[in-house]
Amino acid sequence: MNQTMTRRDVLKLGGAALAASQLVSLQSAEAQTPKRGGTFRLRSHVAPVHFDPHATIAFSTMIPLSLAYSRLVKVKAGSSVVPGTQPIEGDLAESWERQGDTVYVFKLRKGVRWHNKPPLNGRELTAEDVRYAYDRFINIKGNPNKTILGMVDKIEAPDKYTVKFTLSEPNAWFIDRLASTATWIIAKECVDQHGDLKKPESVVGTGPWMLKSYEPNVRISFVRNPNYFVSGLPYVDNVEILLSQDPAAGFAAFLAGEFDFGPEYGMVVRRSDLDIAQNRIKGLGTRDYIVVFGGITAMKIDQEPFKDVRVRRAFAMAQSWQEVLETNAWSQGKGLPNPLVPAALKEWSIPIGQLPQEGRRLYEFDPAGAKKLLAEAGFPNGLKVPIETTPGYGPDWMDAVQVALRNWKQAGIEGDLKLKEYGAFVSTAIFGKFDKMILTLRGATTDPDNYFVPFMPGEPLNASGVNDPKLTEMIKLQRRTFDDKKRREVLFEIQRYASQQVYYGYGPSVSAVGAWMPYVKNFSPNIGHDYGGRLMVAWLDK
Repeated sequence: MNQTMTRRDVLKLGGAALAASQLVSLQSAEAQTPKRGGTFRLRSHVAPVHFDPHATIAFSTMIPLSLAYSRLVKVKAGSSVVPGTQPIEGDLAESWERQGDTVYVFKLRKGVRWHNKPPLNGRELTAEDVRYAYDRFINIKGNPNKTILGMVDKIEAPDKYTVKFTLSEPNAWFIDRLASTATWIIAKECVDQHGDLKKPESVVGTGPWMLKSYEPNVRISFVRNPNYFVSGLPYVDNVEILLSQDPAAGFAAFLAGEFDFGPEYGMVVRRSDLDIAQNRIKGLGTRDYIVVFGGITAMKIDQEPFKDVRVRRAFAMAQSWQEVLETNAWSQGKGLPNPLVPAALKEWSIPIGQLPQEGRRLYEFDPAGAKKLLAEAGFPNGLKVPIETTPGYGPDWMDAVQVALRNWKQAGIEGDLKLKEYGAFVSTAIFGKFDKMILTLRGATTDPDNYFVPFMPGEPLNASGVNDPKLTEMIKLQRRTFDDKKRREVLFEIQRYASQQVYYGYGPSVSAVGAWMPYVKNFSPNIGHDYGGRLMVAWLDK
């Protein structure tokens, strides 16, 4: 975002403002022959909670799994892919077609082999393997990702290389859902041998690298899969993910050449560190992009005080998205406010200026107006609310939490902060198991429809307990609308309506700086957890 842009400009122009004003510094992959060999070295600030993709939503699990597993379809990667876009291409699927509104038939690549390690020992992947993986995904008890494929009614394997999905109802986002970094094809033999997939030994896939070893809280090591089904890929022989909680130590290691990519989530370097990094590392590759993740406030709307929409609006009006960005080391003031659909998904996210007046007001920091709303709702002296969150998202997240608490205090709202360990928080609070209110992050998925799941009655991720028949029908309507233009119109109407109801509150998304060493070629950062997909097509020129 251009530094001369005012807050009003951003509100008026929405996502288009950033896209038009960003100066992109992108080191393209020269027309040269890719080089084989070497090791990619990355940092993660959170260790995996375990390795079973059907038992957690944790990004710290999905990132390493993206190196070892495959899906039917995936998001294309490479230096030509613009961050925030999600072009879909085949992964294990060679082709696919939709038959009517509810049947999808996939033809698999022939000759795909599982990693040559026990218990698969390099046998060929079949349609029955794919059927089993998705059947487990849908039917295993407690899968927090189940909603991603909740529309699937039946999965069949008519022959060795064909998989057929029958949906219970039309869903225009089905192919996008299959590209999620939770829909990995896992092996029945591993489940049979280990009982579940939580142990690192159970990670046997068909992906570009094989998990070699895991040293808890130290490192995760991968080695190239010599039998990967895409000829010549991956280019790099090894991937090392070093686990380090201290961001300062991580940045120092990056400057010392110990990491090949920015040390923060998404391969990012903080803007507060950018000048130092560019001065120390000549030719550093960088690219600005709006991240998909941002803060979200969930509240028990069936309980006092959040039954009253005036209270919910007061909380939103008393939050300064601009201060969050200005105090964030990642963004230093650069970023965008988020409506219901994150601004990073610019094709589907409504510009703030197109919201109705009641919705737009929520993005104009107004603690006095919030106080007035609270008084009208019966709280002339303000109120005190317990608020749960986790420090596991990192120190930058906790800075944003402190901004929210300060902002709310100006409106007479006292937040009683209660901190929970990351693993416990992501397995309980985000599924509605909290007292009154939580502050958390969203952005685990990159298809817009997933951001409507928290509004659907009966969904585990409906943390606020929303049950709004009008909203439910609009969400169902966009799912059965296959024309993109008409579907976008419905999505915008949903976002207008939701901005007036304030069932959730949304923090901004930062404009982050993806960074990579000058010798890394054919790489571009993007939203989402698919590190493996992006690294698979990159190489080292040194």
